[in-house]
Amino acid sequence: MAQNENEKEEAKGFDLSRVIEDAKSVITQPVEFYRAMPQIGGFTEPCIFLAVMAVLMGAMTAVLSLFGLGHIGAMAIGFSSLFLFPIMALIGSFIGALIMFVIWKLMGSTKDYEAAYRCVSYASVIYLIMPLVGWIPYLGTIVSLGLGMYLMYIATMEVHGIKQQTAQTAIGILAAVLLLMQLSGEYNARNYQAKMEAVGEKWQKSAEEASKTFEKMAKKGEDMTPEEAGKALGEFLKGMSEAMPEDVKRKMEEAAAEAEAEVKSNE
Repeated sequence: MAQNENEKEEAKGFDLSRVIEDAKSVITQPVEFYRAMPQIGGFTEPCIFLAVMAVLMGAMTAVLSLFGLGHIGAMAIGFSSLFLFPIMALIGSFIGALIMFVIWKLMGSTKDYEAAYRCVSYASVIYLIMPLVGWIPYLGTIVSLGLGMYLMYIATMEVHGIKQQTAQTAIGILAAVLLLMQLSGEYNARNYQAKMEAVGEKWQKSAEEASKTFEKMAKKGEDMTPEEAGKALGEFLKGMSEAMPEDVKRKMEEAAAEAEAEVKSNE
C-alpha cells in the first residue's frame, strides 16, 4: 500500500499540467502559492518544475538568438541552451538553496533544507521572463533580479515565518549586493564584447592589407630586394601590433622582458 502511494506521488511529480498551474500561481498569486506550498514530499517535484522552466527558457533563448536578441552569453550558446540550461539550473538551484537556507537560518527560520530548496526552485518561474527582458541592457538584469528577490521576500515571510521588517532588511541587502555584482559583470562583459569587435575589425583590415602586400611580393618575385621584403614584412607586423589591445601588448612586452632577464641571469 505504501509503495502504491509512493508511485502515485512520483507520477504526480511528472504531471505537466500541474507544473503549468504552479507556474501560473507563482506569477499571479505568489503570496497564496508560498503560503500553501507543501514543505515536504521530496525533491523530485520541485526539480522537475525547475527543469521544465529551464527547458522553456532555453527554447526561448534559442529562438531569440536567431534574431540577434538575448543576453550576451546566451546568444553565443544558441540552441545548445536547450541542453545546457536545465543542467546548469539544477546544479545552481542546489547551491542557491544552500545559500538561502543559511540566510534563513540566520534570520531565525526553523525550516529544513528541503523547504528552502522548494522556495528557490519554484522561484525559477522567472526563467520565463528572463529571455524576454534579458536583451535590454541593464534593465533586463534589474527586472529579472527584482522579481526573483521579490519571490524570496514572499517566501521568507510565508514559508519561514520571518517578520516583515526583518525580511525587508535582509532580502533588501541581499538584492542590493547581487544587483551590484550582476550589473558590474554585465558592464564588463559588454565593454569586453565591444573591445573584441573593434579588435576584430582592425585585424580584418590588417589581414586585407597583408594580403595585398603578399600579392605585390608574389608579383615582384625575385625582383624584390631583401630590403623591400623586410620593409613589407615590417609594415605587416606593425599593422598587426596596432590591432592588438593595449593590455595584450603590455602583457607580451612584460613576458618578453621576463624572458630576456631570465636568459641574462642564466649567462
